[in-house]
Amino acid sequence: MTTNVTAVGFEIEQKQSEMIEKKLKRIGYAEDLIIDLILKVKFDKSYVFDITVNFRWGAQAHVSGEDFDFAAALNKVMDVLDNKIKKEKDKVQEK
Repeated sequence: MTTNVTAVGFEIEQKQSEMIEKKLKRIGYAEDLIIDLILKVKFDKSYVFDITVNFRWGAQAHVSGEDFDFAAALNKVMDVLDNKIKKEKDKVQEK
């Protein structure tokens, strides 16, 4: 799985980068199912996370989360992403 993290409107600090890496380990179970994960973080009064995931079977998932706190926004988007990956994985296993 290739991970691409981009910040728009601010510079990602070392602590924030480590937090992102730690949270991405949460979806480590799906590493072999994902080709790449593109994470964009925008800051304009609040943090907005947009994640696009490209799966091996050609499907694509897009999730986003927003909060005034960096960690809270990251947690929100990771919860949604985790659910999305599980649903996609279940769909493929049914076929």
